[in-house]
Amino acid sequence: MSTFDLSPAEIQRKVEALGPWFHNLDLNGISTAPSHFLGNYPTTKWERFADAIPQDMSGRAVLDIGCNAGFYSIEMKRRGAARVLGIDTDEEYLEQARFAAQVKALDIEFARMSVYEVGSLGEKFDMVLFLGVLYHLRHPLLALDLIYEHVADDILLFQSMLRGSMEAMPLKENYDFWTTELFNRDGFPKMHFIEHKFAGDWTNWWIPNRACVEALLRSAGFLIIGHPEQEVYVCRRAERPYAVETVDPAGRRAND
Repeated sequence: MSTFDLSPAEIQRKVEALGPWFHNLDLNGISTAPSHFLGNYPTTKWERFADAIPQDMSGRAVLDIGCNAGFYSIEMKRRGAARVLGIDTDEEYLEQARFAAQVKALDIEFARMSVYEVGSLGEKFDMVLFLGVLYHLRHPLLALDLIYEHVADDILLFQSMLRGSMEAMPLKENYDFWTTELFNRDGFPKMHFIEHKFAGDWTNWWIPNRACVEALLRSAGFLIIGHPEQEVYVCRRAERPYAVETVDPAGRRAND
């Protein structure tokens, strides 16, 4: 019996066996996380910025970094993307994603891989999804640098949890060494460090404010072309404002 022949009861049993799920997916009428603390997540989130992505993704290659159970990978394939690759470091999430794609009869590739390893892919993608990952990383700017260097060919769709001020003040090219008051302003880029846990999750390391996210994206070489939702940015790969020598966690330079 193939995955497509499974009855609702059989899908339900498989969903329970693969749980818990963070993505609430509809698998032939079976919800994977019906009691999600964020509601029908990530569908409700996606609906707020779905129109910022082309309805027709025909011929495009998409990389979904931190794909979890594959919600966004599935959405990209449903829009006709020629190739979708979802990567995650959690094998349990990848098992969920593979099962979901099979139930929906979608040809999506999934692989266990960290964002710090994207250079090993040896290819670039028309669109890179980097949604809900930044604040789970100990080295967030390095991750953006590696994405820029190795896998982003055109569009980066970015999302991060934000805390602190939603103001983003204009920034000068340079500030005097004795400038101190600047760092107390709400609209100055700030990254909040979580030493232990946030929301019960020890992988929440850094939570930026809006100004910080926008500065990080610019610094990595991404031009912000859309801001369809409070936490979501549509970016285009552009020229970096200055030379950056990127070194991955193993000590290798990105262009070695």
